[in-house]
Amino acid sequence: MKKSITLIILISALVISCKNSEKQEDIIPSKEVLQEQTDLLSTQWMNDIQLNNGSKWETNIETTEGVEKMQELLKAQSTASIDDYHQLANQLNEVKNKVVKECTMKGASHDNLHIWLYPLIEKVSALSKTNDIDEASKIKQSIIDNVNAYTTYFQ
Repeated sequence: MKKSITLIILISALVISCKNSEKQEDIIPSKEVLQEQTDLLSTQWMNDIQLNNGSKWETNIETTEGVEKMQELLKAQSTASIDDYHQLANQLNEVKNKVVKECTMKGASHDNLHIWLYPLIEKVSALSKTNDIDEASKIKQSIIDNVNAYTTYFQ
């Protein structure tokens, strides 16, 4: 009987210990998570994108209008809470989906648009998932920088 009780206590202690270590892992981000966050805010894409022999790339009107709509949303949408950031992310995602759907670009201009667009897609996705207000603020600023850089490379 004493062996059974001792065994039950040991198993209970092990289960509690495992649950506590799982919670600890949730609290402390792994190196991979920290690297993803750093990569997310990276401006590396600016080193990868090219101009069209020193000139801006021609885009279709729907793309430019979509970017202008994103700029308006970023200026107008209040972001005082996580819900506000999530709402902004949803609105930006809708505009992005329309831009992608209506894109008629081809060739090098299209390829360079994707270099600009891919990090933006990742940032909007991350903004929709974060539950940390400080992180959301950093992601939003990175989105603003990304969206505003459009006019540096495209017309």
